[in-house]
Amino acid sequence: MPELADPSLMRTQAFVAGEWRDADETIPIVDPGKNEPFTEVASCTAAEAEEAIDAAEKVLPEWQEKTAEDRCAILAELHQLIRDNEEDLAKILTLEHGKPLDQARGEIRYANSFVKWFAEEGRRAYGDLIPSADAAKRLLVFRQPVGITVGITPWNFPSAMITRKLAPALAVGCTFALKPAQKTPLSALALAALCERAGVPAGVVSVIPSSSASAISKPWLEDFRVRKLSFTGSTEIGKKLYEGAGETIKKISLELGGNAPFLVFDDADIDAAVDGIMKAKFRNAGQSCVAANRFIVSKAIHDELVEKLKKRIEDEVVVGYGFDEGVTLGPLIDEVAVSKVERLVGQATDAGAEVVVGGKRHDAGLNYFQPTLMTGVDPKMDLTCEEIFGPVIPVMSFEDESEAIRMANDTPFGLASYFYSQDLARVWRVSEALEYGMVGVNTGLVSNAAAPFGGIKASGQGREGSRYGLEDWTELKYVAMGGLG
Repeated sequence: MPELADPSLMRTQAFVAGEWRDADETIPIVDPGKNEPFTEVASCTAAEAEEAIDAAEKVLPEWQEKTAEDRCAILAELHQLIRDNEEDLAKILTLEHGKPLDQARGEIRYANSFVKWFAEEGRRAYGDLIPSADAAKRLLVFRQPVGITVGITPWNFPSAMITRKLAPALAVGCTFALKPAQKTPLSALALAALCERAGVPAGVVSVIPSSSASAISKPWLEDFRVRKLSFTGSTEIGKKLYEGAGETIKKISLELGGNAPFLVFDDADIDAAVDGIMKAKFRNAGQSCVAANRFIVSKAIHDELVEKLKKRIEDEVVVGYGFDEGVTLGPLIDEVAVSKVERLVGQATDAGAEVVVGGKRHDAGLNYFQPTLMTGVDPKMDLTCEEIFGPVIPVMSFEDESEAIRMANDTPFGLASYFYSQDLARVWRVSEALEYGMVGVNTGLVSNAAAPFGGIKASGQGREGSRYGLEDWTELKYVAMGGLG
C-alpha cells in the first residue's frame, strides 16, 4: 500500500452516530490495478442503518438551530482539511478505485469544489415576500431544511459523488447518512474522519458501509423520519428506490445512467473536437455517467477526424497501474466490467463494425482494456444502445443536422450530451433540440460546482451543484401573516 502522511485517514470501521465501529462481518477491498485484496472494511446491517437515523433525529434540532453562518463555517473548515490532505485522499482513491493518481488528485479537487461552493451558497437560501392584495396581510415564503436525509453513492467517483450530496445537505441544516459503494468505501470513511475533525456534531453524519445495499436502503425507505433520499447509480436500481420512496412520500433525487452523444458538425474545429473527445471518453477509463458513449460525426469530416483520433490515442494514451508514472488510463473496476466491454466490442465487430485501434483486453492485467476506436458502427448495435462504461469510441456518421439530432435523441436516457460547431445559429438550434439535462458546446467537460448537474427522462430527476442543487435539500414554507392592518 502507498505510504500516507496521515495513516489515520485509512479507516476500516463504520462511522455510526459519531462513533467508529467494527462489525460482525467485513468487506474485502480489492485494488483493481493488481486485482488483489489489501484490506477489509466493516460491513453494517439494518441495525446500524436504523441507529444512524435515531442519532440523526436526536441531533437534528441542534443542527437546524445553528445559523447558516455557523454551519457554513464548519464546511469551510472541512474544505481546508480536504485541501490539506489532498495527496492522502488521492492515494486512497487510486488504491481502491484504480484511476491514475493524477486523475485521483483531480477528483479530490473537484469533490472539494462542492464543499467550498456550498460553504458559501448555504448563506443564500433566500425566500420571498409576495405582494398581497390585502393590506392587512403579508405573504412570506422561505426555505427550511428537508430534515433527515440519506445518500447512496457509486464506485466510479467515490469522493465527488459524496460531497455533491453531503455539502448542500449540511449547509441548509439537514442531517445525512451515507451508504457508500461496496467496492470503494475507504474514500467515504476518510471524508467522515475529516467531517469529525471539522467539528460536525456527532450524529449529523454517518457512513454505513455494507456488502448488502438492500439491508441498508430498506429501513431507510420504510422510515417516515427519513425525508429525502439521494441516489447516484444505475437506472434499474433507481427505479426500485423511486418506487420504495413512494411508500413514505419522500423527496428523492436520482442521477442515473446515461448514453451521451458526441456530435461533430462539418463546420467544427476538428482539432478541438478531437481534444474534447479524448477528455469526454478516456477520463476515468470511460467509467462515468457523463462519458461520451456515441460519436456522431458529419460524413464530410469523418475520415479526417478518425485519423486524428487514431494518432492521438496511439501517441498519448498510456495504460497501466494507477500509481505508475505517466499512466493516463488505469484499469476498469473489475473483471465483470472488462467482460462487458469485451462483449459489446465483439458483438459490434461480428455485425460489421471495424476496429481502428485496440479492441481487446490489455496485457497490463485482468482488469485492463485497450483504448479502442471503432468505425462502421450501427445505431442499433448494443455498443451504442448500452452504456459502455469503458474506453471505447464507436463512431457513426450523418448527412445533415436533422439526422444528427434524431440519432442523438434516439435513446431513453437524457443526462449529458456534447457537440462541436462554430456556426452560432446552429449552436442555438442544436442546444435547444437535444433532449438532455446538460449540453456541452465545444467542450468535452460539463461538470462544475456552480452549475446544475442532472438529467431528464430515464437519467433521473433533481439537480446537484449550483443554487438549484441547494434548493433540492430544502422545503418551501408559505406563511400568510394577517392582522397587520
